[in-house]
Amino acid sequence: MDYFPAFLNLQGRRCLIVGGGDIALRKARLLLSAGADISVVAPETNPAFAEFINANALHWIRRRFRNVDIDGNWLVVSATGDAGVETAVYAAAVEAGIFCNGVDDQENCSFITPAIVDRSPVVVAISSGGAAPVLARKLRTRIEMMLPGDYGRLASLASKWRDRVSAGIVSLRARRRFWEAVFDGPITNFAIGGNSDRAEQEIANLLLNFAGESPQPGEAWLVGAGPGDPDLLTIRALQIMQVADVIVHDRLVSDEILELARRDADRISVGKAPGRRLNTQEDINKLLVSLVASGKRVCRLKGGDPFIFGRGGEELEALAAAGFPCEVVPGVTAAAGCAASAAIPLTHRDVSQSVVLVTAHGKDSVDRLDWPSLARDRQTLAFYMAVRNFPLVMRKLIGHGRPAETPIAIVERGTLPGQRVVRGHLGQLVLLAESQRITAPAMLIIGDVTALGATPAFEAPNPLIHDYATARPKYAKQCV
Repeated sequence: MDYFPAFLNLQGRRCLIVGGGDIALRKARLLLSAGADISVVAPETNPAFAEFINANALHWIRRRFRNVDIDGNWLVVSATGDAGVETAVYAAAVEAGIFCNGVDDQENCSFITPAIVDRSPVVVAISSGGAAPVLARKLRTRIEMMLPGDYGRLASLASKWRDRVSAGIVSLRARRRFWEAVFDGPITNFAIGGNSDRAEQEIANLLLNFAGESPQPGEAWLVGAGPGDPDLLTIRALQIMQVADVIVHDRLVSDEILELARRDADRISVGKAPGRRLNTQEDINKLLVSLVASGKRVCRLKGGDPFIFGRGGEELEALAAAGFPCEVVPGVTAAAGCAASAAIPLTHRDVSQSVVLVTAHGKDSVDRLDWPSLARDRQTLAFYMAVRNFPLVMRKLIGHGRPAETPIAIVERGTLPGQRVVRGHLGQLVLLAESQRITAPAMLIIGDVTALGATPAFEAPNPLIHDYATARPKYAKQCV
């Protein structure tokens, strides 16, 4: 974070604007709307600015800037368009310990002005850190369309009732739930729609009933975090992460996704590592039950989809046995995410009419697989958690009749920065994994559809692709 975001109280504070053109006028309007006591330094102004100065009785110093003009001000905005003046104003402000903004001149800024969505008392500020102001303005436009113009009425209602709610509901957690009930329910529509009397009545009734309640019961959600890219989260997943008291997450849930959770939520990592007994499934089940029993709202955040090799069914059963209902929120499973990011269609009517999702996590599970069925032609196999068992997978499939020339793709760190796609043939699997030092997480996709991913029509946008099926003849055969 290059700039720390903050909202400044400028009511009655002296602020200096250097410049007399259109940009200076826009900044003056902005500062005046925040209650600032404005002085203007400029030898002359355009007619519109002069009219604004007179109409609002601003103090106008009709000359060029001098360092002494800085004294007594709380912040300064320099909008002359003259590089020499901007540099001089910034140097004087830094010397005096005063915040300074050189408009469209990042080198002469100790603060920058964001793009603003004003729904006072709700204000949204968007900044690109000065890198792309036009992008910030475009984002502002989108948010403007999302927020009704009367949204400020809801915030004013909340402000009016804040002290009464704090007095009536002692618990911080209970107060948070009260306000969520206000903002998620019909009170919001009444306030925004201008029916303030009905909004007042409803919030009074809610407080009367809420204040006498016993501690609120806990809640649980099993949420799919997708294959890693935060953009692949569902809207529902993001909503739950924003209200949960505790995030119980897997090892492969990325920091970028966890950063989207509520800032004050507790985070508990229960990630399992290969070959280690830490955080057994039984331990995780007990943890979830104990957290919900204590009144916490718990988001169990699982990589991919919670019901596809995520053992979400076992966690759901444990919560249900303890009497706690649980909502399941699906996620983009790794097979779909990795295949899409590598431009591999999992099915294609010309070569594959079905797709089979397979876990190859441990030797016992691999031995129980229906290998004759998996070895059949015209189907796509997507192997999860198979890196350590690549030799066994290759041997079993070829041994049950799947041709060694069957195209394959290994998608390492699919959808994440550093994604690699290694293509080749089934008979090359072990040599490819060893030579390319493939590590988990990696998805193994087997079938003719992987060859389609190498054609121009299915070219992936950016992944680093190694195609050993055509480019490396020395890997053409491997003894099995």
